[in-house]
Amino acid sequence: MGELELRFLVLANVIIPLVFFMAWVYLALHVAFARLVNQDNPVLWFFAVVTGPLTRPVRSFMPPGTPAPRVRMVALAVYFALWMVVRALFTQLVRAWAG
Repeated sequence: MGELELRFLVLANVIIPLVFFMAWVYLALHVAFARLVNQDNPVLWFFAVVTGPLTRPVRSFMPPGTPAPRVRMVALAVYFALWMVVRALFTQLVRAWAG
C-alpha cells in the first residue's frame, strides 16, 4: 500500500467512525431529553432539527404511522451498530495493512 492509500485509510478511519459516533450520541441525547423535559422545550426543537436527517432514512423502512419515539430508538440502534461495524472494519484493515 502506498503512502497516498495509507493517508486515505487513516483519514477515513478517523472521519467515518466519528460521524456515526456523533449521530448516535445526538440521538441518545434526543431520546433522553424527550423523556425529561416538556414537549414545548426549545432543547427538543434543537434535537429534532439535528436528528431529523438521521431518522428520515430509518423512518422510510418502518411502517407508516410509527411513533416518533420508536423511530428514534430504532435509529439509535442502527447508528450505534454502524459505528461498531465501521470500527471493526477499520481495525481489520489496519491490521491487514500492518501485518
